[in-house]
Amino acid sequence: MWRNSKVQASNARNIDYENYRFSMKEGIWYSVQGVVVVGCISYFFYRSVWACVFLLPVFFWFIKEKRKELAKKRKQELSMQFKDMILSLAANQKAGYSVENAIREAYKDMLMLYGEDSCICKELSLIRKGLDNNVVLEKLLYSLGVRSHVPDILQFAEVFLIAKRNGGNMTEILAETASTMEQKIEVDREIQVLISSKQMEQKIMNVVPFLIIFYISITSKGFFDVLYHNLAGIVIMTICLIIYFVAFRMSRQIVEIEV
Repeated sequence: MWRNSKVQASNARNIDYENYRFSMKEGIWYSVQGVVVVGCISYFFYRSVWACVFLLPVFFWFIKEKRKELAKKRKQELSMQFKDMILSLAANQKAGYSVENAIREAYKDMLMLYGEDSCICKELSLIRKGLDNNVVLEKLLYSLGVRSHVPDILQFAEVFLIAKRNGGNMTEILAETASTMEQKIEVDREIQVLISSKQMEQKIMNVVPFLIIFYISITSKGFFDVLYHNLAGIVIMTICLIIYFVAFRMSRQIVEIEV
């Protein structure tokens, strides 16, 4: 197979779905959010503008987490769209199309269903161009499987390769693959519904410490002054910040369930 080369197709628009790149608008938006986060921590924990300089790692960590979050969301969308593409591919094969022509017809279906800017339409467009340049379909699908970092897509590409080389029942394989992916997606949706309330609670609890500090600062002016602008206060607040960060990470891991 082609494990030693992640992206075989030469087209520069091939996407590694594990590495998300911000658009200009997203870059500005999330940078502003990162600055706000650093500013809030600097104010509530240190009451010092200079603390922002030492909290720059928090800004870069925030940007990194947003990239991971958006990459995960994009992979989920691709997985769902790929499942629908497989269903369309199976239907086209049953109608008498060859696999290559069924892919071309599936592109038209996905175009109507998701639009030209969707992940699956971009990928199918690359596959069609590859086919027009006499690149074998197995190679193109395997490239997508590797770049997607979605186990179901990669497994399908490997099964497709074996079945096509050995003359397997492609229609049955496509239908079985779509059914399996649909079941996993449905289970994932059910889990997300069940834990959505917990995720909301987690987000609320993340801001509670800041709200408490803000409330006490307003109602009891000077109450926290002893913790600011002195070495002992800086050490204590830094320890509190580390504890908060650890609790934040743990709470996120608790409510994140992978299928």
